[in-house]
Amino acid sequence: MTFENRITQLFKVDYPIVQAGMIWASGWRLASAVSNAGALGVIGSGSMYPDVLREHIQKCRQATSRPFGVNVPLLYPEIDKHIAVVIEEQVSIIFTSAGNPNTWTNVLKEKGRTVVHVVSSSKFAKKAEEAGCDAVVAEGFEAGGHNGREETTTLVLVPVVCGAVKIPVISAGGIANGKQMLAAMVLGAEGVQLGSRFVASQEASSHLKFKECVIHAKEGDTALTLKQLTPVRMIKNKFFNEVVEAERRGATVEELRTLLGRARAKKGMFEGELDQGELEIGQSSALINDIIPAREIVANIWSEFNEALANPLHQS
Repeated sequence: MTFENRITQLFKVDYPIVQAGMIWASGWRLASAVSNAGALGVIGSGSMYPDVLREHIQKCRQATSRPFGVNVPLLYPEIDKHIAVVIEEQVSIIFTSAGNPNTWTNVLKEKGRTVVHVVSSSKFAKKAEEAGCDAVVAEGFEAGGHNGREETTTLVLVPVVCGAVKIPVISAGGIANGKQMLAAMVLGAEGVQLGSRFVASQEASSHLKFKECVIHAKEGDTALTLKQLTPVRMIKNKFFNEVVEAERRGATVEELRTLLGRARAKKGMFEGELDQGELEIGQSSALINDIIPAREIVANIWSEFNEALANPLHQS
């Protein structure tokens, strides 16, 4: 089935499906596999040094002739070096997140790049539009990883953001299948971004132990925490319990920062330390039961979307 809207036209893809740029999961193998399947693959630069990012971009370009993007979390240090790399390597699509879109959008637009900013409220969506972004990702607090403090659900956030801006809106947070994709588009979104579903793919660079933890997670197994620092949704484990206990006894920001330490996410998601690692994943993990190739994930979502579109009231 041929499908076209502002998102497929903007990214030059077959399906309005975006694979989120996630730390320790979305390297060149995953991004290229998703792009080859007709969706938009995205390299997550947040866990990469500039030279590593450059290597992933070059390898991704060798592995696919289709468009792909790079996600650049603006809260990380030396972000100017990451921006320089994506410009030098001629990356055409850049997703920015966790920061002010005014900082880099103009620079990227002057270079002719497509810029998409991730937002957690209609206020920030308007700022992204005013900054010149081509689209926004409206990410509800069901999403894994760093999240908005407002705790607005995707079901509420998407129609609010769609009503606030004229640029295309991509829905994210809690989406793992084609039925949810249709629901998001009924709410006004023109595409969806999925993270957790692609973590449980064969091409994701995250540790197998972490992937297996994800597919065994049930509803209620994740929670948003560390709100005094940067809110993050993770699987409840020993480290999570230590954070909760510290917050209960009134730990200061500095104490929480010390408890978090360095490379906590790498320890959990990349090295497979399930007790003391930071296991960032979304609520949609409760809907994910297998680890399969990325191309199958894209095909399944598109098939489910079309089936739900043809039979909107069908219950299964």
